Amino acid sequence: MNLLQALFFPPEQPGGVSSMIPYLQERFRSSRWEMDLFWLPKRIRNKGHEEVIFETFDWTQFGESPIVQKYIQTYRDYLWWTKLRMSKTYDLIHSHHPIAGLAMKKVFPDTPLIQTLHSSYERELILNGAISEGGLEHQFLVSLYRELEHVSDRLMTVSQAFAEYVAPYILDPSNIGVIPNGFDEKRFKPVPHDNAIPQLVTVTRLVPAKGIDTLLKACAELKNRGHEYVLHIIGDGPSRADLENMAKQLGIYNETIFYGYTLHPEEFMPFFDIFVLPSRAEAFGSVFAEAALSCLALVGTNVGGIPEQIEDGVNGLLVSPDDEIALADALEKVISDPAYRYELSRSAWDKAKNLYSLTRVANELKKTYLQYPSGTKG
Repeated sequence: MNLLQALFFPPEQPGGVSSMIPYLQERFRSSRWEMDLFWLPKRIRNKGHEEVIFETFDWTQFGESPIVQKYIQTYRDYLWWTKLRMSKTYDLIHSHHPIAGLAMKKVFPDTPLIQTLHSSYERELILNGAISEGGLEHQFLVSLYRELEHVSDRLMTVSQAFAEYVAPYILDPSNIGVIPNGFDEKRFKPVPHDNAIPQLVTVTRLVPAKGIDTLLKACAELKNRGHEYVLHIIGDGPSRADLENMAKQLGIYNETIFYGYTLHPEEFMPFFDIFVLPSRAEAFGSVFAEAALSCLALVGTNVGGIPEQIEDGVNGLLVSPDDEIALADALEKVISDPAYRYELSRSAWDKAKNLYSLTRVANELKKTYLQYPSGTKG
């Protein structure tokens, strides 16, 4: 079977898709399977000029929004690039971004399309203060789910929680499939170590939706309680300067290290002790699975797909978002009790190895792909 994995961001872009799709090629390399990757280069801007018409809604009613205009222009650019670069035909296309899926179906209308929804752009924009709930941009972005359902042979998500989130916006929620992201076990090698001072780490984009402000407040509370620790923040984003200033104001700047963007954090993640990310929204939370495979104790929030990975008190700890005292209490438990921390980390490692290994996910995808022979509607 000739497969195309249609991405939006380049494979090296941080996130759940880049954690899985490039590594899938090795698992599909055989006489039976052939897989290509396609994405829109960052340098492509304002090249497309094609009229955009959707089948299920009129996007122009939201067109006065600059954010909607930019989204539509990016879709035009993806269409332009696809038509320019794609001459090969495929038996099946698997898209991992709405723009990619819509463009591929436009260019290859007779090729079966599987569309995986990895995250909610509208929820992130709302949490980051960029758009208002119920506003033009929000209405436009949630309308795309129905359009994607219309053009796709199969709509899929990465968690049951995200499937439930999408359900109100489509006609037949019962047809949504769920396959979590998978991770190449060979990339994650737990390392026995004994840190005299507990090492906390988070890996994320520095935007309000990720709740790093709550983490800094929790760490300030830990310091007030007399606990020693070092907090490692790996990632970059528009909130970095504000977060660095907050760390200074809270008196924890000396305990906090801002690394900026790092290409392969999994290479040194195993040397830390505790992974913590108090997200305000998360469709799946790939970084929790990566931290689990590195054998770290997990502390997260009970939002989105995170509780599907973490069972509170069994393989990690869960708290409510925006609750720095509850987060401090959870961190205190794993900081002050190394044996409990080890127990949680081993349970997290076991679950991640069983459920989120790339081998398991690749086998699930193969079963799904074989349901859609070329030219037939699922």
